[in-house]
Amino acid sequence: MFQGETAITVDDKGRLTIPTSYRDTVAADCGNRLVVAYNPFETGCLWIFPYQEWEKVRDQVNALPTVKAVHRALQMKLVGAAAVVELDGAARFLLPASQRAAAGIEKKAVLLGMGNKFELWSEQAHLAKIRQTIGEDEISDDMADLRL
Repeated sequence: MFQGETAITVDDKGRLTIPTSYRDTVAADCGNRLVVAYNPFETGCLWIFPYQEWEKVRDQVNALPTVKAVHRALQMKLVGAAAVVELDGAARFLLPASQRAAAGIEKKAVLLGMGNKFELWSEQAHLAKIRQTIGEDEISDDMADLRL
């Protein structure tokens, strides 16, 4: 559904604009409703889901037994802090201030289309992650089967 990398500017009010290439898809498939949540696995990054995709993720995460601390942490970061946002007529939405601050997203950010969702990275965190290479000892069996 979504793929590609786009430099994004966050305005003084904390709004960002969905790139033109995604607007029709977001309008048609998502009804201009998105959900912003913390990325529980990477610092400096937020996840942005189409609402329908979010419902699937939310239900899976909420189904985890709460007796494990790691499950509660995932539920807190994904479900408890999730914010439903709607695009305005200019295809902008307000990124919650608490999420911006926690991810370190200021004026410049990077939006990545990651198939079923977007990742919104702080410019610094994205640059650091892109500069990292994957070492041979990190290659999983699934990765070894890829023909890149």
